[in-house]
Amino acid sequence: MQRIPNMAFLSYSRQRSINGQGWLLSAAVAAIMVALPLLSIFWLALFPADNIWPHLLSTVLPNYVITTLTLMLGVGVLAGSIGIVSAWLISTYHFPGRRVFEWALLLPMAVPAYVIAYVYTDLLEYSGPLQAWLRELFSWKTQRDYWFPPIRSLGGAIWMLGLVLYPYVYLLARASFLEQAATVKDAARTLGCTPLQAFLRVSLPMARPAIAVGLSLVMMETLNDFGTVDFFAVKTLTAGIYDTWLNMGNLGGAAQLAALMLIFVVVLIVMEKQGRSRQRQFQQGDRFKAIQLHRLRGFRAVLAWTACVLPVFAGFIVPLLDLTRYAWRHAEQSWSPDFLRLAWNSLALALAAAVFCTVLGLLLAYAKRLHRSRLLSSMTQAATLGYAMPSAVLAIGIIIPFAAFDNTLDGWLRSSLGISTGLLLSGTLFTLLFAYSVRFLAISAGSVESSLGKVTPSMDMACRSMGYNASQTLVKVHLPLIRGGLLTAVLVVFVDCMKELPTTLVLRPFNFDTLAIHVYQYASDERLPEASLAALLIVLVGIIPVILLSRTITATRRYRIQ
Repeated sequence: MQRIPNMAFLSYSRQRSINGQGWLLSAAVAAIMVALPLLSIFWLALFPADNIWPHLLSTVLPNYVITTLTLMLGVGVLAGSIGIVSAWLISTYHFPGRRVFEWALLLPMAVPAYVIAYVYTDLLEYSGPLQAWLRELFSWKTQRDYWFPPIRSLGGAIWMLGLVLYPYVYLLARASFLEQAATVKDAARTLGCTPLQAFLRVSLPMARPAIAVGLSLVMMETLNDFGTVDFFAVKTLTAGIYDTWLNMGNLGGAAQLAALMLIFVVVLIVMEKQGRSRQRQFQQGDRFKAIQLHRLRGFRAVLAWTACVLPVFAGFIVPLLDLTRYAWRHAEQSWSPDFLRLAWNSLALALAAAVFCTVLGLLLAYAKRLHRSRLLSSMTQAATLGYAMPSAVLAIGIIIPFAAFDNTLDGWLRSSLGISTGLLLSGTLFTLLFAYSVRFLAISAGSVESSLGKVTPSMDMACRSMGYNASQTLVKVHLPLIRGGLLTAVLVVFVDCMKELPTTLVLRPFNFDTLAIHVYQYASDERLPEASLAALLIVLVGIIPVILLSRTITATRRYRIQ
């Protein structure tokens, strides 16, 4: 008896193939968009109009490299120490204030590094309140009568960046500690290990892959920072790019420094992946078993409380109080039509970038779901590499092809039709939105892909059997199920765009400023009180994703106090 093919199955397979090709094309376009800045940087670095690389190599480049490496190492050690210790205390012990510290330790993530640098410079410099109080207390007359550590230095930059970047390590280390099987820790305790020994011999080695990811993020953010190092006059590669480009007027030299920064990023990514590949553990999942927390009393409880409260106090409470004090005193002066215009520019731009970036992330994630292939997976990974690019590198990589397109089109129309088009792409909001999308696509794509992964594939088959195509299935079935992941992606990208300084500083249109630019310009002119309201708004907006992250982590495990 001849078997008749299942026509519904053939129709489904044919439709899936057609849709897969369309989604594959969209992923390829996204990958090319991200690859374009990288290709343009290396092209200009290899073929500059005026090659000043020998001059950079013999003068400032060694200092740039040494300072950058020192800054990255110092911030990594400081952020790693604070993040690992606080994550271990929160995940292992019970002491007064622990429930508050669970989410409070993430709050410094809401403070941009350049904001905390401005605040502490105002508090700790020679004319600041702390040194003025010390001079009055000890009857010191001039700076020669005493020594005070300079805040505007490489050491000061390490402390400022470490205070706001340690939550990356804390977040991933704590999540790793919570995911570890409780039976492994119990076995270590039955073998006579104290909680500290069990942490050093069992928990910490098992959490090394997560800690490596956190440290790599910290170092990438350190490499990306411009506001802090510029304000403290620390000559890193990022500061060198802006100096070579804007002050020396040599875009080719800036592209060469940018290419060197990309090598730093590649090295960090390779080191992080090798660290994870060498450290793999497979364990029985007992995540529904409550985690035992050891109660601390007396002096040990005070030590644990102090270790957790200090980074929160220094990284969030002090900046928040100082900005609030200035904002209250200068409320009438700060609350003006100019401030409202800046706030609207920032909010509208960040929201537009967040929505566009999330839609693009949804396209990539859904393409991978429909068309599982190595080619698509590779292109999707390439499309999410923008987050690893420092903002200074990204700005150069975008301005080069956009300016070339504008100049070529304008020159052709002038010679052919006598019409000048001017700048169609360069110096427009489109360029800024494009830069934000390339920079933060990894965040939105990761959040959406994580949510889509929780939707069983059988729903796709059921929808296709009912006659729905891929687009209808996405709109009617998947979007309602993953709206939480979409909202998270929008919020996180929105907050990151609100804080973004280097890309906005270079690519913004003329006469278009944001809150971040306003804070940078006024604080650089020693006028922090006039920019405090804008800085306070940026900090308050940044608290939103912090609360979401804390609630997500806390809901993963239950605790039992021993």
